[in-house]
Amino acid sequence: MLRKLICILGVVLLLAVLTTTGVPALAAQSAEVVTTLNDQVGVAVTIYNENLALVKDKRRLSLEKGEVKLAFREVSARMRPETALLTAAGLSVIEQNFEFDLLTPQALLKKYVGRQVEVITRHPTTGVESRRPAKVLSSNSGVVLQFDDHIETGVPGRLSFSELPGNLRDRPTLTMLMGNSKAGAKDIELSYLTGGLRWQADYVAELNATDDAINLSGWVTLTNTSGASYQNAKLQLVAGDVHQAPPEQAFDGGVRREMMMKTMAAPAQNMAQEEMFEYHLYTLARPTTIADNQSKQVALLQAAAVPCKKEFLLKGNSYYYRRVYGEIDRKLKVGVFVEIENRKKNHLGLPLPKGVVRVYKEDSKGALQFIGEDRIDHTPENETIRLKLGDAFDLTAAKKQTDFKKIGGDGRYNYIYEASFEVKLKNAKSEAVEIKLVEPIPGDWEILTESHSHHKDNSSAASWRIPVPAKGESTLVYRVRVKY
Repeated sequence: MLRKLICILGVVLLLAVLTTTGVPALAAQSAEVVTTLNDQVGVAVTIYNENLALVKDKRRLSLEKGEVKLAFREVSARMRPETALLTAAGLSVIEQNFEFDLLTPQALLKKYVGRQVEVITRHPTTGVESRRPAKVLSSNSGVVLQFDDHIETGVPGRLSFSELPGNLRDRPTLTMLMGNSKAGAKDIELSYLTGGLRWQADYVAELNATDDAINLSGWVTLTNTSGASYQNAKLQLVAGDVHQAPPEQAFDGGVRREMMMKTMAAPAQNMAQEEMFEYHLYTLARPTTIADNQSKQVALLQAAAVPCKKEFLLKGNSYYYRRVYGEIDRKLKVGVFVEIENRKKNHLGLPLPKGVVRVYKEDSKGALQFIGEDRIDHTPENETIRLKLGDAFDLTAAKKQTDFKKIGGDGRYNYIYEASFEVKLKNAKSEAVEIKLVEPIPGDWEILTESHSHHKDNSSAASWRIPVPAKGESTLVYRVRVKY
């Protein structure tokens, strides 16, 4: 009995010595330090065109000196962990792990394959609960449980798990093992590239009554499906085609889910833009929140009374210059286009990101009606924007080949042809119009005769501008020689 008492006293004294010498402090220090959005002091998001974003998440937390295991929670579920960079004074990262296997009943069950759980059942009449141990054999397309004397499929009750697996997180988390040279509060910044954040420019144009000016509004539409929210973020957008190295193997670090669309319109406020490398950078003047599973619009530009030019265009094809065709088409459609010069004198003159331009016009009662849309590419200053809005209802054309013959040549690549064409243009409108015809002509060509003067647009295209009277028609006749 005395010897047993001495042993107990020895253990107590040993624990006291370990406590005073700091061993428990070392054990506590090795525990995981968790940082959440409550520690966040700032976040900046730069979004590129091709479903790519740079996130810079700054947080303030207190760390002990020595080896620290940090769990950086609430990062993007679509982050590319190989791009993660942690910057802070006195910290060096030894290793890091991106844990995106999120806590769900199915994920938890999968982690317990080969382990024991408790099955809780309730008696149907007495309501008394009973617990039985069982081993999880499989969780594929259901669950298979092994009891002491039999095996069952499906869950005959509720399952109770003894603990949460360490690598199963309720939110996407980047864990890092770091060395810290000095204890105390630190500002740390985690930067990383991520998918799930994208933006596009959307433009709304209102055409005036005479079709020679528009009011143009530009919006940036942000879409966030990254699995994280960015509160009061400094937002920047990069317009341009940034090259990314093609991956050897596709990486998807995110949990896919259906996107719940929420649309929020920000107050009209232009974004500041500047040149950056060979791209253009747009910066929102104030912080904004980009919530997960949200589509958000931010004002980009507003320009009133921008001059424009409407054009009716009929474009041909090169193939009917190679052989006999006769009647080509009795009812060709004439396209309607609007051109805008992106110049300062036209109240524009700024780099326009690629996007869709939707055009509206008031009807006779003053109600706006949608009249067409087209997609534009990145458009620098002093370039021309050309939009196809549709096909004219009251303008039609009929085209036929009136003559075709071989003039010379005895091989596959030295033919000489002559062909004649007639294009009849009809106008059912109450006002006269001008229709532009563009003909792509192959080979070495020459217009021999024509009823209207042509313009050589380039080495493979000729164009004519044909006036067509109201409720009337006009006819273009021409003959061309083509050498191959």
